[in-house]
Amino acid sequence: MPAHGSVPPATSRLSPLPPEPSGYDRGATVDIPLDDFKTKEKELKAKEAELKRREQDLKRKEDAIARSGIVLEEKNWPPFFPIIHHDIPNEIPIHLQKIQYVAFTSFLGIVVCLLWNLVAVTTAWIKGEGPTIWFLAVIYLISGVPGAYVMWYRPLYRAMRTDSALKFGWFFLAYMFHIAFCVFAAVAPPIIFKGKSLT
Repeated sequence: MPAHGSVPPATSRLSPLPPEPSGYDRGATVDIPLDDFKTKEKELKAKEAELKRREQDLKRKEDAIARSGIVLEEKNWPPFFPIIHHDIPNEIPIHLQKIQYVAFTSFLGIVVCLLWNLVAVTTAWIKGEGPTIWFLAVIYLISGVPGAYVMWYRPLYRAMRTDSALKFGWFFLAYMFHIAFCVFAAVAPPIIFKGKSLT
């Protein structure tokens, strides 16, 4: 038993390392052909030069587009399936934004109105009306929504953004036609289409 205060001698319980394989030489070199490296280096430099050339071409085109005044519009609305460009807070001057929001609400109103028309006509068809009214309601929906967007909402949006008198004129002309159609649909006289296609 060791004396009080002395430390017992250290003993190792680790097993010794296995011997190195006999075929392994620490001084051996690995022969890698330099031709492969040079070929790959040339290929990479060629690809890099091509990418730089394409980047310069793209930059030149973007600069030309920016100088010409063409605005590239990124589709961002509706958020779940973007099909149109719509950014009132960032593109429309502050004093015109309220009017633009009212116009946008009007556009959404025609979308809802034509969808409701389709639902009502479908119900009428189930109750015994002929299929002709349903097909007319589908035509109103398919042509009315994109027609309203292209004919009056987009020209108004662009007119508000650019303050263009020509675009404002086109908007007023197309919107008067649109209001006339809405009045015709509300009255639904049996002049052109008899029945309940405009429910």
